[in-house]
Amino acid sequence: MIGPVTTTQQPPHPPPGPPHRPGSGPGDGHGHGHGHGHGGHGGHGGHSAGGGHGHSHSHGPAAPVSKHLRKVIAAILIPFSAAVVVGLVVLWPGGAPSHQRTGVGFDRQTQQATVTTVTSVSCQVGGAGGQDPVGDPSATGGAPAAQEDRKGPCKKATVRVDTGKDKGRTFTELVQPDQTRQLHQGDKVVVAYEPKAPRELQYAVTDLNRTFPMALLAGIFAVAVVVVGRLRGVMALVALAVSFLVLTLFILPAVLQGSNPLLVAVVGASAIMLIALYMCHGLSARTSVAVLGTLVSLVLIGVLGSQFIGWAALTGNTDDNTGLIHGLYPSIDMSGLLLAGVIIGSLGVLDDVTVTQTSAVWELHEANPSMGWRGLYRAGIRIGRDHIASVVNTLVLAYAGAALPLLLLFSIAQSGVGTVATSELVAEEIVRTLVGSIGLVASVPVTTALAALVVSADRPAPGTAAPAGAQAVAAPGGRGRRRKH
Repeated sequence: MIGPVTTTQQPPHPPPGPPHRPGSGPGDGHGHGHGHGHGGHGGHGGHSAGGGHGHSHSHGPAAPVSKHLRKVIAAILIPFSAAVVVGLVVLWPGGAPSHQRTGVGFDRQTQQATVTTVTSVSCQVGGAGGQDPVGDPSATGGAPAAQEDRKGPCKKATVRVDTGKDKGRTFTELVQPDQTRQLHQGDKVVVAYEPKAPRELQYAVTDLNRTFPMALLAGIFAVAVVVVGRLRGVMALVALAVSFLVLTLFILPAVLQGSNPLLVAVVGASAIMLIALYMCHGLSARTSVAVLGTLVSLVLIGVLGSQFIGWAALTGNTDDNTGLIHGLYPSIDMSGLLLAGVIIGSLGVLDDVTVTQTSAVWELHEANPSMGWRGLYRAGIRIGRDHIASVVNTLVLAYAGAALPLLLLFSIAQSGVGTVATSELVAEEIVRTLVGSIGLVASVPVTTALAALVVSADRPAPGTAAPAGAQAVAAPGGRGRRRKH
């Protein structure tokens, strides 16, 4: 309950002013008018007439900052945006360079096919006397055919090719009983094609066709985002699509073309950051501060990642996939590719932290405009500490989930934990996680300080109404003081 307020004396009948728009006039006896009038002597804004007081309920976007601050922010971001555009133009690839297919892993021709029939057969007969069956046993997660302990008869699947020049052609695939993925009649599968192999061995099942379940899951995700986020959810989906296009049309082809992976990642991540943040949160000073905070954190991640990847002598060539990439494109800097992955992988979580911290400081300023930048920083950093605990855990678990088979090395290795942890395969994931987490933690004080400095240095134009959430009331000495609601 708010007690009596000391005010300066005013004429009993104040001079008539221009009519107030709805929601901007003085409050009534119980005052719930939105905004404040401009009458009164002293202070920075008018007070409600009568014995009541007016409450302001601000539900819209934050009040724009002064023209001076907009110029300062633009002086920083416009050259940066121009540099990103120049980088995109200079590094833009003409498409991924062609190469001779190796027939290994993903680097082989594939077609769509359907399993038409499945019958039980003797493994000795179907596998030609215990030899490896026709097809690709790795596709179904199986072991060689010659095994003494079998769990049942083998299955012979007849597969029909549905696409390509051999559409309608059929071939048979032997499935061992101990294979983890069994084929069933009607299954949609992906088959590899090797034109140089003998005709009966040209096709082999490599995987299942998961187009429908993946498309259904993506549709559910899109509906959920739009239902909850409404227009902002739609813009988030558009920004997601643009980010995917930047990744597939610029970053990946540019790296394959031989451009420096770190430079490509910095330019690509900056473009994604600018597009995603401004598209989702609007072109405002608040978003611009979030962009600056994200940029500073990305620079820190790049510097730390470069130093520790070099000190730890990480090559980035630790598995079959990276080995295949290095074999096909020897000019690619694999350690630079590792660093590029660290930067791009940290960007999404950084956006979340910087936007949240900027919004928190802005709302604190709206609630109490008299608070200085130190007070805003202290209040904002308290919010940020709660955020740090959750987002660091999120980032670590995200990397751990992606590398779960790798973590099994800790439980099955005969050597000590230290030996396993410092091996290149595991150390690569540790460096990736810790560098990203350090940048994430640093983004909280950096963004909070930037936001506090910007809002506290704001100088509204003369005659502008006080921000919502505060009311200036004249003191007996003619000096206005703000009252918080």
